[in-house]
Amino acid sequence: MRTIEFKPADRFTVLLTRLVILFGILFLWWLGTSQKWLSPFFFGDPLGVARRIVEWFVTGSVFRHLYTTLLETMLAFAIGTASGLACGLWLALNPFLAVVFDPFIKAMNSMPRLIFAPIFALWFGLGIWSKVALGVTLVFFVVFFNVFQGVREVSPTVLSNSRMLGASSRQLMRHVYLPSATSWVFSSLHNAIGIAFVGSVVGEYLGSEKGVGYLILLAEGVFDINSVIAGILVLTVFALVLDTAVSMIEDHLLRWRPVAGQTVAAGA
Repeated sequence: MRTIEFKPADRFTVLLTRLVILFGILFLWWLGTSQKWLSPFFFGDPLGVARRIVEWFVTGSVFRHLYTTLLETMLAFAIGTASGLACGLWLALNPFLAVVFDPFIKAMNSMPRLIFAPIFALWFGLGIWSKVALGVTLVFFVVFFNVFQGVREVSPTVLSNSRMLGASSRQLMRHVYLPSATSWVFSSLHNAIGIAFVGSVVGEYLGSEKGVGYLILLAEGVFDINSVIAGILVLTVFALVLDTAVSMIEDHLLRWRPVAGQTVAAGA
C-alpha cells in the first residue's frame, strides 16, 4: 500500500489542465460556428460574445445592472444564511419543537419555491425586495438543513464529557455546537451563493426595470444570443468570485480542521 500526495507544485498542473479544458471548449465553439456546423443565430459567436462584454464594461452600461443583481444576491445570501443558521440551531437544540415543526418544514421545502416569484412581485413590487425575498426562500432551506444536521451530529460522548467538566449552556454552544455546525454551514454556503444568484436573476427575469436578468430578457426579446450568453458569463464569473471569497473565509476560520483529501490510499 502506498499513498499519493497532493503537492503544492501540483497546483500549477491543475491550473494548466483547467485552462486547457476552458480554451479547448472555446476553440470548439468558435470552430463550430465559424464553419457553420453550429448556427451562430442559435449558439452565438465567441468573438461576438467577447466584444459584447468588452463593450458593456468600456461604456459602463452594465454596471447599473450588475450592481443591482449583486446587491439583491448579497442581501438574499446574508438574510437567508442568518435566518437559516438561527432556525437550524434553535430547532436542533429543541427536540420537541423539531418534532412539532417537522411536517411544516418538509411541506415548505417540498414546494417549488420559484413559483413564489409572481407573489413576491405583487407583495413587494418590482424593486429589489421581491428578488431578495425569493432568494431568501431559496437560501434559507439549504443553510437550515445543514445547520440542523450539523448540530445533531455532535457526539453524545463529547456532550456528556463537557457537561461533566462543568460546561455551561453558553460554553457548550461556543465550544461544541458551533464548531460542529461550522463545517456544515460552509458546505451549504457554496451552494447558497449560486442559489441566491438564481433567485435574483429569475426575479429580474419575471419583472424588473434593471439587473442582469433584465438585461438578458431584453436581449432575448430581440434574438441577440451573444448578449444573452454574455450576461450569463458575467454572472458566472461573479458567482465564482463570491464562491472563492467564501472558500477563503472558510480556510481562515477552520484552520483547526484537519486538511482532508491531501493523501489518498492507492494500490501498490
